[in-house]
Amino acid sequence: MPGEILSPQLSYAPAAPMLLVFAAALISVLIEGFAPAARRRGLQIAVSLLGLLSALVATILLAGTEELVFSDAIAVDGPTLFLQGTLAVLGMAGVLLLSERSLDSSGGAVVARASALPGSREDVALAEATEIQTEVYPLALFSLGGMMLFPACNNLLLMFVALEVLSLPLYLMAGLARRRRLLSQEAAVKYFLLGAFASAFFLYGVALLYGYAGSVDLGDVLSATRTTGSNDALLFVGLAMLAVGLLFKVGAVPFQAWTPDVYQGSPTPVTALMAACTKIAAFGAMLRVLYVGFGATGWDWRPMMWGIAILTMGVGAVLAVTQSDVKRMLAYSSVAHTGFILVGVIALSGQGLSGTLFYLLAYGFTTIASFAVVTLVRDSSGEATHLSQWAGLGRKSPLVAGTFAFFLAALAGIPLTSGFMAKFAVFAAGVDGGATALVVVGVVASAVTAFFYARVVVLMFFNEPPPDGPTVAIPSVFTAGTIGLGLAVSVVLGVLPQPFLDLAGRASQFVY
Repeated sequence: MPGEILSPQLSYAPAAPMLLVFAAALISVLIEGFAPAARRRGLQIAVSLLGLLSALVATILLAGTEELVFSDAIAVDGPTLFLQGTLAVLGMAGVLLLSERSLDSSGGAVVARASALPGSREDVALAEATEIQTEVYPLALFSLGGMMLFPACNNLLLMFVALEVLSLPLYLMAGLARRRRLLSQEAAVKYFLLGAFASAFFLYGVALLYGYAGSVDLGDVLSATRTTGSNDALLFVGLAMLAVGLLFKVGAVPFQAWTPDVYQGSPTPVTALMAACTKIAAFGAMLRVLYVGFGATGWDWRPMMWGIAILTMGVGAVLAVTQSDVKRMLAYSSVAHTGFILVGVIALSGQGLSGTLFYLLAYGFTTIASFAVVTLVRDSSGEATHLSQWAGLGRKSPLVAGTFAFFLAALAGIPLTSGFMAKFAVFAAGVDGGATALVVVGVVASAVTAFFYARVVVLMFFNEPPPDGPTVAIPSVFTAGTIGLGLAVSVVLGVLPQPFLDLAGRASQFVY
């Protein structure tokens, strides 16, 4: 009937993975409010891991589902479930890193009381205190819930909400480092301000696209792009502004300025969670926007993405060579990898989609484990991240140095590692998609990145350790489990990748 308001059709089961994570986050908030302080840490770890494990089980049970739910605002399909399962496992690894306390005489990497003024007497005392802050667990869970929702959004307005839900907790967590508090707070402020600008661009792009299509559903946007006589200025300006928000989150040039400073200043467990999971979620959202909403206009946006991919690979590879800090080097390495992943996005094909999904899987586990290794090298002031302090590490701890060297080899794309198969997957898709020149640029950039990875390996195994150099802390089961998981996945994806390539191939179909 005219004027009739239809109630939305709600279907909770297909959205179970993200709903379980959000439920765990709400329980974590209640624990903070009502549980005794002495029991909070144990309860938070248990609730966080249980919630993420339940989300992983839900994604497995939903395998093969292709359905639009919540009034077509959320798409549950192969890419959504593949990325949600990956995020659930990486989220558990991130929670383990946040729970580590044995590497330092204090209470871990997170500040005991965030309200303490950096440099004050209270701040100095709290840096050595065993007091811990457990508010980081609900923050991490809310962020992970937003990350799971982000690539599932079939509605641009809901995608903006998911963007803010995943981002706001990260802005807070970036400023919670126990040591080097000013650097940490500077990172948080920079991340927040630049992130706010990027979100504003995204939202304004949504408004322009609504003006163009009369809807914010990606399926309706696609239908509008296939008609003639529409205002194409609104379409392309809206897409460009939408892309700003997404490219900021993946750390693509020229929106990468926040990456090295935030990676360096944040607590390393937060950096690990951010580096591995945020990129996966943001690329998942970008794939859905470009492949679903703007798949019919690929000839219009691909040249722009070509330029961004070339700049991203080049800037990331070249600037990484100049870094003297391990975390900043890994940050620029992340920028270069963003360019490599964009090759698969630009392919605009099923092969490009499956290759990108596989790359995100391989990159996520290698990255989170690499930052876990960084937490083990320490001096009297905490983590020792200057490259000169890593000299001779292979003589002090061959196991830790060898493990880190393997992860660097995977990031460089050396054969029989996950990185090699990931690059092969996206580069092959790029060649088949007519982007051979872009693949050539990617191969050259890969050679440059291999240089600075090799430099770190030479430094660790062939240089003399400094007399007052840092020590290698013995991790608990939390950090050891994260490193072991990353090592196992990197080896399996490099030696026996076919089952996972097949899984990514079966998941490479959007529903809209």
